[in-house]
Amino acid sequence: MLCAGERAVAIRLEQSQRQIQKLIMSPQMQQAIRLLQLPLLQLQQVIRQEMTQNPVLEEDLQEEEQQEIERQETADEGSTAAGDQDELSFEEEFSRLAAIDDEWREYFRQSGSHRKYSEEDEERRRFLEASIVKPETLQENLLDQIGPLLLDERERRICEALIGNIDDNGYLQSDVAEIARSIGEPEADVERMLSLVRTLSPVGVGARNVRECLLIQLDRLGKRESLAARIVEGHLEELGARKYSSIARALKVSPAQVHRAADLIATLDPKPGRVFSVEQAQYITPDVFIEKDRDGYTVILNDDRIPHLRISNLYRKLISAPGTDKGDRSYIREKIKNGQWLIRNIRQRQHTISNIAGEIVRRQRGFMEEGPSRMKPLTMQEVADALGIHESTVSRAIAGKYAQTPHGLYDMKYFFSTGISTAGGDAVAANAIKGMIGEIIGRENPKEPLSDQQVIDLLKGKGIALARRTVTKYRKELGIPPSSRRRSF
Repeated sequence: MLCAGERAVAIRLEQSQRQIQKLIMSPQMQQAIRLLQLPLLQLQQVIRQEMTQNPVLEEDLQEEEQQEIERQETADEGSTAAGDQDELSFEEEFSRLAAIDDEWREYFRQSGSHRKYSEEDEERRRFLEASIVKPETLQENLLDQIGPLLLDERERRICEALIGNIDDNGYLQSDVAEIARSIGEPEADVERMLSLVRTLSPVGVGARNVRECLLIQLDRLGKRESLAARIVEGHLEELGARKYSSIARALKVSPAQVHRAADLIATLDPKPGRVFSVEQAQYITPDVFIEKDRDGYTVILNDDRIPHLRISNLYRKLISAPGTDKGDRSYIREKIKNGQWLIRNIRQRQHTISNIAGEIVRRQRGFMEEGPSRMKPLTMQEVADALGIHESTVSRAIAGKYAQTPHGLYDMKYFFSTGISTAGGDAVAANAIKGMIGEIIGRENPKEPLSDQQVIDLLKGKGIALARRTVTKYRKELGIPPSSRRRSF
């Protein structure tokens, strides 16, 4: 029952239509963006994966003359093949695909002609790849060293437990008491076997910390009672901070003696296990080569390792063969369209990277001529406006890409930097200022290293005014320690 003043509310379901605008990226556009962002080595992997998933794609390894013969044969067979109206419409589409395939082949022939790999280079590369073996670990090497020793089964088991607790740097990671409990052996016997393990190479292995590691190495050199050993034992932190005067006062020796002892300590290895490091080296493959020629600088795309794709002739024949099932035709048609988009997107990726690299060369001519100290401020928006593309396209295109320049290998992002105004009203790139700081410190007197304030004063002489915190920040980014740690006697 409803009270006075209340009205019944009816609940009902109904459908209505309305128009809205919504941007939805097609699968082809998503693929283009993904390929644009990939570095060269990852692009190779993606192309190989696409080739395994799409049977109509194959790598073009034929000579130009053979390619022309195959195209002619395909054209002849296609002209005599029968099909329904749907097939005829697809033939027109397929002809356009064949033209794109020809253009793609011509593009690779032209862009790759600057940098070819000879058969000798290929044989050398295959030999090196086949010669790669699994590196021996530190633990495996130590186990091999205890093999010839006259140890009973119990002693060998203790040594194996100790070696199993040594990390890749050569340090013992567990307490002797803990290891003794885990294997059910007396702690004194484990300590005795640890002393044996420490006689193995590399010298210093089995230490619990850096101090112990260095002392083991000094002991092996017959320097256990030396000034160097006393410094390691009681003043290692001060040594790291290069506080030689403080160490000299504490040990009642001259700073020159401390310096000579520090030189001896510097020859020791604080991580003796590194020689057996199993970490794989990370190789960087340039996406573009920037080389000097008579007319200036030219950009060469690293296309040699990108598989050159084409549509398989087998599937070209099947699509037009009268005996091919309609379902098979539909499947092949879809795969060919996917292959067509992949080829287009790879080509577009290469053109975009080439155009961006060319614009970088044009705007950073000073860097190409003289190096980082001549870098100019440059933003992605400026390059995007010059090429008529979106800033995000530039950002994606240079992500993870490297350029081999006359001054070495550089991340393409390196060429984009904000500017700092000089006294003359010009703008200098932040990366250029870093280069200047590196050059200034590189020319300093090692016995009287420059402070950050002195670096600021020298930059002022070039019309560049920086705050001290900015110089300190740039110095740290360059991996340069403070003046107190750069001083030598």
